[in-house]
Amino acid sequence: MLELCNGGFRVQIKGKLAFCPISQMDTKRIETPEEYIGRKLDFHVTKFEEGGRNIVVSRRRLMEQEATASAGNFATEKKVGDIVRGRVARLEKFGAFVELAPGIDGLVHVSELAWSRVNDPAEAVQVGQEVSAKILKIETTSDPRGGTRMRVSLSIKQAGAEPWDNLPSELRAGQVVAGRVTRIAKFGAFVELTPGIEGLIPLSEMSYTKRVMSAEEVVREGEQIIVMIKDVDPQTKRVSLSLKDAGSDPWALVSQKFPVGSIHQGKVTRREAYGLFVQLEDGITGLFPKSKASEEFPFDKTKINDTITVQVAEIRQDERRISLQPPGDESANDWKGFVAQPAAQAGGGFGTLADKLKAAMNPAEPKKKK
Repeated sequence: MLELCNGGFRVQIKGKLAFCPISQMDTKRIETPEEYIGRKLDFHVTKFEEGGRNIVVSRRRLMEQEATASAGNFATEKKVGDIVRGRVARLEKFGAFVELAPGIDGLVHVSELAWSRVNDPAEAVQVGQEVSAKILKIETTSDPRGGTRMRVSLSIKQAGAEPWDNLPSELRAGQVVAGRVTRIAKFGAFVELTPGIEGLIPLSEMSYTKRVMSAEEVVREGEQIIVMIKDVDPQTKRVSLSLKDAGSDPWALVSQKFPVGSIHQGKVTRREAYGLFVQLEDGITGLFPKSKASEEFPFDKTKINDTITVQVAEIRQDERRISLQPPGDESANDWKGFVAQPAAQAGGGFGTLADKLKAAMNPAEPKKKK
């Protein structure tokens, strides 16, 4: 190969100059013609005129003839399901082409490159890399220019073991493991625990301290997080995960922090016909029934975001429920468990009562006479 010229290449063949159109240099589209300069290549002579002063050659035709012969051998020797070896020839957005034999490339779709989710083929393979792949489909079609064209669909991931056939021992219910968020959905987030095995965190398992309406409020794609495995079902190939159970559970010490009979201040977060929901701290909310309302605790006048003083009446830790009542309710336990808290915020409606309770529990000492 000598040099580039208008429309193609000048090629030296046995002391004579020949012309190879750029379209006849290769079976693929040529992006960088300079890469062919200086290489020794085989050509098919398509025109020989004027005693050798007008010679036209084609490398493409020779390659197509070799590909046709190679395709016949490949179709005879290989079948769907076989594992073959090849070299990654080029990458596209939709997958990777693997050269299996002269003139025969197989396509590995991006979804078949690895058991993990792959966004860019370059994340999984590189040009020139030797790979093993499973044949998924072989199709032979007629080429408009003559001959036949073979299309081979491949899978690199299926050439190896299926992840669920060799489930790691650490992937079992109750284990706390690390994973990568691969996808956000309306109902939760998918997390890759190991290549080929993903689990789902439903929105209800995102947080103890707030109601999550969208998984994006808590996690984002690509983020590494710690999760607890709630359930593993090899039959359906599903893993249920919890983000909130992988951290500290605010209910774990609720009986120590909010013992029955203790008095606390909380913020009204919700009103229902049957009572008020009062947040004692992040993740801990109790119910103040309407039936417990009184003149000191006027149900109808209490608004959302008001701060009120309440007494713990009952704890059902397994059900994550706390029942609340007015301080000093006749059915309450002794007030010895009272825990002093800051006075309610203005506008809460119960700051005065809290002050009176505190004063009643801690009467002022008489002033000393001077």
